[in-house]
Formats: sequence, structure tokens, C-alpha cells
Amino acid sequence: MDKNASLDRLRRRIDAIDDQLLKLLNSRGELAKEIGRIKAKNGSNILAASREVEILTRLANRNKGPLSDDAVNDIFQTIFTTCRALQKRLTIAYFGPEATFTHQVAIKHFGRDCEFIAVPSITDVFFEVERKRADFGVVPVENSTEGVVNHTLDMFTESSLNIVAEREEAIAQNLLSVSGKIKNVKTVYSHPQALAQCRKWLDSHLPGVAIHTSASTSDAAIQATLDGSVGAIASLLAAQMYHLKPVALNIEDSPDNATRFLVIGQTLPAPTGKDKTSIMLSVKDRVGALYDILQPFREAGVNLTKIESRPTKKKAWEYVFFVDFLGHQSEKRVQAALKGLEPKCNQLKILGSYPYGQ
Repeated sequence: MDKNASLDRLRRRIDAIDDQLLKLLNSRGELAKEIGRIKAKNGSNILAASREVEILTRLANRNKGPLSDDAVNDIFQTIFTTCRALQKRLTIAYFGPEATFTHQVAIKHFGRDCEFIAVPSITDVFFEVERKRADFGVVPVENSTEGVVNHTLDMFTESSLNIVAEREEAIAQNLLSVSGKIKNVKTVYSHPQALAQCRKWLDSHLPGVAIHTSASTSDAAIQATLDGSVGAIASLLAAQMYHLKPVALNIEDSPDNATRFLVIGQTLPAPTGKDKTSIMLSVKDRVGALYDILQPFREAGVNLTKIESRPTKKKAWEYVFFVDFLGHQSEKRVQAALKGLEPKCNQLKILGSYPYGQ
């Protein structure tokens, strides 16, 4: 058989399958719209993380390849966000400006068919959601090399919002310019944190080149659009939005560079079976206080994943602790741990239970 004829035959089969997929996706979309109408009548949440986890788990159990489970996950996450937009077009506030990594994560989590609002501070993200001008907000909380984002933690001491999801995103720093040629780069702009993450690469590949800080990686990208001799360290989303070309990709010094982002909202997600809970507490100033607050978790068999301290800003040498652990606040073992913890604290506040590790 002629090779071209064989290739054409296979392509016709793919076309037929694509036609079926398109029809089925539109059928799924119609059902999603009907579910959206029912949710609107009942006042139910549009974002149903537990249902999405249930679907992904079922599909992973049925997946026989050649697509990997991760590939199936990525495909269906796109389907979820697209169908969700048919139910309601969400408004998402994020710590801006446009084309930053926070913006990139917001798009990945909610899909492109949303109204995205870039606000100038983490405080403003909380305010937009609290005043219901945005359905959800996205803020950074921790970087694997630079540590916690203290401003985000501090906001939870006063805010009534819940953590409804988290995303851990690998941070790939890229050198961008108008020409895409390293020989034309005479000056490099970026946010101080991005510059710090790429210091070794810059010393090795661009020794002697002037380095300037900018308010954000997006501001650096704007500088690059104005001057062909400027290179900006920024995201590929910035390259797309500001029509820049990559000079070099993945120039971060640490290949494990990642940032954890939180999605905040008014609602409390239902348990998914793969949940994490975050709490905030302050303890009475006494010897062994920290040991005492860890004991209830051990007795209840609850696994802690993080503990972070911050000054209360009310009294010298008083601290508030932020604790993450596995489990949902509706689970009996978690309730037992919190019940044992409460008498040992001056203050105990649940910040949210949400699916972990997205």
C-alpha cells in the first residue's frame, strides 16, 4: 500500500474521531449549562472541586493509555474550566500586573474565559473578594527558594475569607527581548526576586551587563519592548502579551524553583478525600507551649505538613502560628485534633480546607 494513502486513511479516521469528540464536548457543555441553572436556583457553588477530583480519580482508574494520567488530567482540567464558564463567567482578582506568574496561575486554575482583574497589592486581592467584586482571588504564599510571602499570611489574621484551593507551580524564568538574540542584550531588567533566582546564569552568560530592578516582571517586559538592547526576565505569558522573543528559557539557578499560590473565596469546599486544612493560632506565653500544640495532632493521627510563625504586631515577642495539615475539617480525626488544641490557644482560626497539591 502506498505510504501516502495509508497516512491519508489514518488521518481520515482521526478526523472522524475529532468530529465525535466535538459533538460529545458540546453535549457535555449543554449538560453543564443545565447544572448551572440548577445551581443558580439552589444557590450552590459553581466551583465544585470535590466533583472534579471524583471525575479525575475515576478516569485515572479507567485509563489504559497511551495517554498518561497527567495528560488526561490536563485535558480534563481544560474541559472543566470551559464548562464552568458556560455555567457562570467568573471574576478573578489576582496580585498583578498582567503577565506575572500569579496571572499565569490564575489562568491555569480557572481557564481563559473569565474576567481577570489585576490589582496592585495582596491587600487589594482580599478586598475585591470580600466586597464581592470578584468571585475568587489568587495570591502567592510561599516560594521554595525565597520563603513565605509574609503579607499574604498577615492578611489572614483579619480576613474572614477561606482558602478554597492551592496550586504549586514550577517557576520558569526566561530572558526575553525584541530580537531574541543574546548579543543584542546590553541591560537586563526584572523584579528583585527573579534576578536573585537567576544570578548564576546572568554571571555566566552575561558578565558585565548592567542589571536593573523593576516593580514586576511585567514592568521589565514593557521596558524590553521600548528598547531593543534590554532583556527582561519574565514569564512566557509576558512574551506572548508583549510580543517579545525568548533569548534563553529556564534560566533559573535552581531547577526545583516553585511557588505555592492560594485561591481565596467566600465558600468552603466539600471534602474530596485528598484535602489539606490550614489554621492560624496564637498560644499562651509559657514554657513548652509549642510542644503542647503539637500533641493533639499526634494523638489524633493527623499529619502536619507545615508550621510557620509570625509576630502578632500587637505585643513584643508574641507570635501567631500558621499550620497546614492533611485532612478536611469535617473529618472526625481533624475535629478531635482541633478540640484538643483549642484550650491550649489564645486564638484558633480555621483558614480553610481544600484539595491539596493541584
